[in-house]
Amino acid sequence: MKRQLGTMLLFVATINISFAQNTFKTQATAILKAQVLKEAVWAMQQKTVTVTTESSPRSTGGKHDFFSEGDYWWPNPANPNGPYVTRDGETNPDNFVAHRYAMIRFSEIIGALASAYKITGDEKYVKQAIVHLKAWFVDPSTLMNPNLAYAQAVKGLYAGRSWGIIDSIHLMEVAQGIIVMEKAKSFDKANLATIKKWFTDYILWLNTSKNGIAEKNAKNNHGTTWAMQVASFAKLVNDQPILDTLRLRYKNVFLPNQMAADGGFPLELARTKPYGYSIFNLDAMVMLCQILSTPKDNLWTYQTPDGKSIRKGLDYLYPYIADKSKWTLKPDVMFWENWPVAQPFLLFGANYFGEKNWFNTWKSLDLKPTNEEVIRNLPIRHPIIWF
Repeated sequence: MKRQLGTMLLFVATINISFAQNTFKTQATAILKAQVLKEAVWAMQQKTVTVTTESSPRSTGGKHDFFSEGDYWWPNPANPNGPYVTRDGETNPDNFVAHRYAMIRFSEIIGALASAYKITGDEKYVKQAIVHLKAWFVDPSTLMNPNLAYAQAVKGLYAGRSWGIIDSIHLMEVAQGIIVMEKAKSFDKANLATIKKWFTDYILWLNTSKNGIAEKNAKNNHGTTWAMQVASFAKLVNDQPILDTLRLRYKNVFLPNQMAADGGFPLELARTKPYGYSIFNLDAMVMLCQILSTPKDNLWTYQTPDGKSIRKGLDYLYPYIADKSKWTLKPDVMFWENWPVAQPFLLFGANYFGEKNWFNTWKSLDLKPTNEEVIRNLPIRHPIIWF
């Protein structure tokens, strides 16, 4: 009798967990449908823009190399023509970021088209997406080389830095969009194979180059977002050894070393934009759970021996999202008024744990932010394709 009762309780618990994992998926899709279809109308009209469309004379790379300049670096008042100096948290508006904007635009286009295809099944969206995918990854005259060796350069100091790898988080929704669309009749196998080869090459560069290894080992949000984007690319190309390694990294590196006992992120809280960086890092942690979790290795429920978990991180930050006035630290030095928006951690956390308050907060916030800094730090803007 006891064995039967235990089996019944386990069965009920399993049902409840399964229900929680899909609690708000349908509601979120219904809320976002009109917005997605409107974005898709825009995306259907866009011409291709890649890294070859615009260039900077300050780049030491070639025509096909992504180039950007570090955000927080400025001319030195004491030596205006010399190497730049840093001002943490303060963005220099005169630095070259055209390639970053092109990649964000690319992400917006593919995210919108893949979302519309998932909702409607209309292959016109796939056909338009392929035009842009070929421009970035296939066409020899316009493609981007699979590296970020020249990202976030600093005048007079660095041709490129490891921190610049964070710029390619905006390829995540490109990769996920391909996953959504790849079985469509319009997606020919030859182009798909070439595109996947590009991502395979980029994964290799991220894991073997000097800058890639440095970013991988970064102790703050840079390490987390390195793993987040590698996870999304590895999922596209079905690189199971990489996915297995990233699950271990989440459990043995990120949770133990980045999260405090209360669920906060001390390295982010020590920055000049602690609120924005805490949000950014929690989004990345949650997306690792969303991308990497399997029935046999569920990161959503994983706890370190001392009790750290993604649930603890969500419980820590949520009160400050629901009521920003409760934030106990100084306001961020820039963009304080622009956060929060409809953060991915609210939606995916609510969907897994069945937290209605989190979901209601998500849908009450800005679902389509337009601030450039927010968009830059919000790689997941089309959640429908991630369910």
